[in-house]
Amino acid sequence: MTVIEADRTTIRPPQSFRTRWTVARVIYFALLIFFTVLFLTPFAWLLSASLKTRSEVFNSEWIPDPVAWTNYVYVWQAAPLLIWLKNSLVVGVLAALAVTVSCSLIAFGFSYFRFRGRDTLFGFVLATMMLPGVVTMIPVFLIWKNLGLTNTHLPLWAGNLFGSAFYIFMIRQFYLSLPRELFEAARVDGASYFQIWRHIAMPLTRTALIVVFIFEFKASWTDLVKPLIYLNKTDLYTLPLGLKAILDQFGQGGEMQWEVVLAASVIVTLPMIIIFFLGQRYFMDGIATTGLKG
Repeated sequence: MTVIEADRTTIRPPQSFRTRWTVARVIYFALLIFFTVLFLTPFAWLLSASLKTRSEVFNSEWIPDPVAWTNYVYVWQAAPLLIWLKNSLVVGVLAALAVTVSCSLIAFGFSYFRFRGRDTLFGFVLATMMLPGVVTMIPVFLIWKNLGLTNTHLPLWAGNLFGSAFYIFMIRQFYLSLPRELFEAARVDGASYFQIWRHIAMPLTRTALIVVFIFEFKASWTDLVKPLIYLNKTDLYTLPLGLKAILDQFGQGGEMQWEVVLAASVIVTLPMIIIFFLGQRYFMDGIATTGLKG
C-alpha cells in the first residue's frame, strides 16, 4: 500500500458517522415529503372536489368518478370570469409596479444620502407599520370619494405610489450591501442621482425588486377589502370580489352548487401558484439575503 492510499484510508470517515449521516438524510427527506404532502393536501382536495358532481362534492373519494369537467364550463358561462381575470391582472401589475418603483426610490435615498436626522426619519417610516390599515380606511375612502374616483380601479393601486414601510426597509438592506465606491465613481463620471439609481442600484438589486413585486402582486390578487369598498359595478370586479359574488349566488339557499364555487376557487388560486413557481428562485434568494447588512 502506498503512502497516498494509506492517507486516504486514514481520513475516511468512520462507518458509524456515515451511518448516522445517512439516517439523518433519510429522516430529513421523509419530513420534507411529509410536510410537502400536508401543504398540498388542501389544494388537492379543492381540485378534486371541483371535478365532482353536486351529490358527490363532500364524499370521501379523492378521485372523481365521473370527472365533471362541465363545472368549469358552467362557471365560465355563469360569471364574467374573463373580465374579472383581466381586472385582477391589470390592478395587480400596476400595484406591484407602483410599490416597487416608489419603494426603490425611497430606499435608495435612505441608503445613499447622509443627512442630519436620517435615522430618525427612517424610524418614523418604520413606525407606520404599527398603524393598522383599518385605522386609515375611512379617511382614505373619503379622499377617493371626494376626488370622484370610486367605482374605478385607481384606488386599488394608486396608493402604492406612496411606498410601503416594509418594502422600503427590505430594499434598503440590499442597497446598504452595495459598495458605496460604485456610486461615487458614477458621480465622478458625471452621472446624476437618478442615473445612479436607474443604471447601478436597480440592476444590482434585481432580486429584491422581484421579491417585492411578487409580494405585492400576491397581496393585490387576494385582496377583497378594497374592491368591496370601492367597486359596485360587476364589470369592474376583481377575482376575489367576483368569487364572493359567485359564493353568494351558488353557495347559499336551497340549491347550493358548491362544485361551481370550488371550480371558481381553483381558477382564482392557480395563477398565483404558477407565478410563485416561476419566481421562486428570486423569491428564495431575496429572503435569504435580506438583512445581511444593517
